[in-house]
Amino acid sequence: MTRGRCPGLAVALLLALLLAPRALRAKPTVRKERVVRPDSELGERPPEDNQSFQYDHEAFLGKEDSKTFDQLTSEESKERLGKIVDRIDSDGDGFVTTEELKTWIKRVQKRYIYDNVAKVWKDYDRDKDDQISWEEYKQATYGYYLGNPEEFQDTSDHHTFKKMLPRDERRFQAADLNGDQTATREEFTAFLHPEEFEHMKEIVVLETLEDIDKNGDGFVDQDEYIADMFSHEENGPEPDWVLSEREQFNEFRDLNKDGKLDKDEIRHWILPQDYDNAQAEARHLVYESDTNKDEKLTKEEILENWNMFVGSQATNYGEDLTKNHDEL
Repeated sequence: MTRGRCPGLAVALLLALLLAPRALRAKPTVRKERVVRPDSELGERPPEDNQSFQYDHEAFLGKEDSKTFDQLTSEESKERLGKIVDRIDSDGDGFVTTEELKTWIKRVQKRYIYDNVAKVWKDYDRDKDDQISWEEYKQATYGYYLGNPEEFQDTSDHHTFKKMLPRDERRFQAADLNGDQTATREEFTAFLHPEEFEHMKEIVVLETLEDIDKNGDGFVDQDEYIADMFSHEENGPEPDWVLSEREQFNEFRDLNKDGKLDKDEIRHWILPQDYDNAQAEARHLVYESDTNKDEKLTKEEILENWNMFVGSQATNYGEDLTKNHDEL
């Protein structure tokens, strides 16, 4: 923001950016952001320490929810985790299998998405008719910009909003399956979380291409691919992980070896069809906690490794431990 700008405008801009879908607000600042999965099989990761778990809590929950979890003692956490384990053990045989964990994790993932939509629904459903029209969304997100265009003419914000508005409209239309310019809760969920819906995945691919393709040729070359995840300092050496990513681009991303990625290759990169995140997470948790190597977990084995579970999707990264039994 430039010096002397109206404070109200700064607030309006901040609100607009916060209310806009996450994928539209800014390019990733870490190299994992584009891919809708972890970079490697979770079972192959080294064990994480307590500091890593805390980072996971804050990254996924936000600092306030993480503080709520921090208020629990280890005994309270284990007690609540034990109640969750009883629910994960769907057949009640006293063991938690990889399949039971996977089923539970998928449930947690789905609940997170719908809870997220519920939290912002009232911000957009201005007439309280339990649906959100494109006009409602546009006014809630871009109303200040549309009503005061003269304040944006000489700022980078003008370019940002000018780009985001039609992009949002295109995504909204893709989510609006019956074409009535109004989104039901399911359609609005697809709008905010397009990577979770098959009919929205082309939009995810297209938006990724538009973000990274700086020369506008309709492809992503290696330099654009690297620039999206790493800002190179003049004359500075590239970190080892950047060199590794260049190799990844050549060996695994650029499938037809023409030196650039087309839409199909981008889809293969960010939305791989042969990867099940819940399956990988479940396998990782069993692998790390199965002390007797019988490929299933007892409650005791889980509680012995409780710090790993409260930093995993199985407990929504610890948030479920702060909820009542009936909320799960």
